[in-house]
Amino acid sequence: MRDGSGYCQAVVSQDGVSAEAFEEASSLTQESSFWVEGNVIKDEKQIGGYEIQVTDMGVYSIALEYPISNKEHGVTFLSNNRHLWLRSRRQWAIMRIRNEIIMGIHDFFQKDGYVQMDAPIFTGSAVEGTTTLFETDFFGQPAYLSQSGQLYGEAMAMAMGKIYTFGPTFRAEKSDTPRHLSEFWMIEPEIAFADLDMNMEVIEAFIKSVVSRIIEKCPEELAILERDVDRLKNVLQPFPRVTHNDAAKILRGELEVNGKNALKVQEEDLKNAHEQLAVVQAEIAEREEKIKTASKGERKFNEGKIIQLRKDVEILTEKTRNIPGWIESARNFSDDEDFGNSDETVLTRVFDAPVMVYNWPAKIKSFYMKEVDGNPDLVKGVDLLAPDGYGEIIGGSERETDINVLLRKIAEHELPLEAFEWYLDLRRFGSVPHAGFGLGLERVVRWVCGLDHMRETIPFPRRYGRLFP
Repeated sequence: MRDGSGYCQAVVSQDGVSAEAFEEASSLTQESSFWVEGNVIKDEKQIGGYEIQVTDMGVYSIALEYPISNKEHGVTFLSNNRHLWLRSRRQWAIMRIRNEIIMGIHDFFQKDGYVQMDAPIFTGSAVEGTTTLFETDFFGQPAYLSQSGQLYGEAMAMAMGKIYTFGPTFRAEKSDTPRHLSEFWMIEPEIAFADLDMNMEVIEAFIKSVVSRIIEKCPEELAILERDVDRLKNVLQPFPRVTHNDAAKILRGELEVNGKNALKVQEEDLKNAHEQLAVVQAEIAEREEKIKTASKGERKFNEGKIIQLRKDVEILTEKTRNIPGWIESARNFSDDEDFGNSDETVLTRVFDAPVMVYNWPAKIKSFYMKEVDGNPDLVKGVDLLAPDGYGEIIGGSERETDINVLLRKIAEHELPLEAFEWYLDLRRFGSVPHAGFGLGLERVVRWVCGLDHMRETIPFPRRYGRLFP
């Protein structure tokens, strides 16, 4: 049984309760609700480490036949029943870790003197083009759901010194990948009197603090998810920092990291995936043979194992399909190119800890990023990539403070000048060096929990093709 805080086994024996109570216990179906009284017995073999030997009980409600059973269900079915899927043990663990990550984020910033402030969700202009913005009507005027609170964060930092925003953001990309949601939560600190190096120091301390908290406070949840905690503990080591130029060389196999060549690592991953796939498929065939002559209990055990193994087949098969393309993309990566999902996967395989890529080509980054001194073709941006192929979880930069450079950049990006007059005021009427970054909450949840898809990172995902329930 569960009450939201955890799980516990309750045993009702015929000689331990009244005939009426035993009859009620016998009537319970999956997801029925009830109350029990009894003796709590410590038993480390049981879930939660305890067992309740029931002396009395009563029923609140008897549930109809539950749609989600222990058999294998497809992703579409589970997504259509997300309101019920949330009750499963795995989803319980993910949501508790999400909650602890949120608490860790607030704790880190509040202890360091940051003020939480809120950026508007409605914006009056399409700041960086309309292709990834949701347009709506705001009392007769066109308005857009915010992609980011960063520009407003800069204004608030000029008043408060150090701030962070924490709220929903929206992207209208028609992308149905494991990394994309249309509605997600962003954490965006902005720091006055900070440069790129200080920004990277904050990013590293921040991620270490949050992940260490999860390792300490959520061992049960991580165990349910079968998360490799030793891999998470790699976050405690220093984060590698590489320029975008060096990252391009690593991708192409021209530069090795601690003796690891990115292309050779992928080739080895492909070989291992084919070998593991053959082993898993053979085990499925072996268990299917056993089922033909097995007892009822043995048959159920093997059926459960086969369900798990078929999920492994899906993952391994996808790897065998994807890795050759990833290798080809990495081999042809150019110095002025932005990373695709596969490029981030290839790059992070040669690092154990999150890696910071900084000094990006200006033409692929936002107008507000400060140019590298002496090289206007580069900007002082930084992306933090999570290991094991989970990709970008943070994007940030030192901000441009020269109004003339901003005016030139706005023109180069073909953005409407009138939409940024208030932003330019932040330079006209007193400015300081400042920097900040944005963290996608659901991307962090996916990485920390070791999830294949973003759809499990938020209670009710909104993504391309999914608006209900």
